[in-house]
Formats: sequence, C-alpha cells, structure tokens
Amino acid sequence: MASIIVRNLDEGLKQRLRVRAAENGRSMEEEARDILRTALNTQPAAPENLASAIRARFAPLGGVELDLPPRSPMRKPPRFD
Repeated sequence: MASIIVRNLDEGLKQRLRVRAAENGRSMEEEARDILRTALNTQPAAPENLASAIRARFAPLGGVELDLPPRSPMRKPPRFD
C-alpha cells in the first residue's frame, strides 16, 4: 500500500474532516481514503458538442414550428468583366 502526506491543510478543512469521520464512525485517515476513493471512481461526463448542449437545455420547453418561405432558384453570380 502506498502512503501520502498532505501538507498545508487548512485548519477548517481538517476540522470538517474530523467531524465527518466521527459522524461516520471512522478515523480521519479512513475517511480521507473513502473521500478519495469516491471522488476518483466516478467517471467524468463525456463532453458534448454545443448543439447537443443547447438542445438539452431547451428541449423541456417544447419545440417551435416555423413556416419556412418557399425557396426560389439560385441567382446567377455577378460577372465582373
């Protein structure tokens, strides 16, 4: 088993770890191991593209049907002779 030392830990953070460990009936060391294990075992969400993110945000609001104007043939490009 590997060991690590955590230096410069804020006193408030250490106190919260101590309280959390006591609430769970564990030592501070075991509580820190559990926090690390939980945090590192979760898989990060796959990044989604912008279109998917926008769709997901607005999908619950419902869709909108737009009347599209009829399309006409393309114009001829200008000539610069």
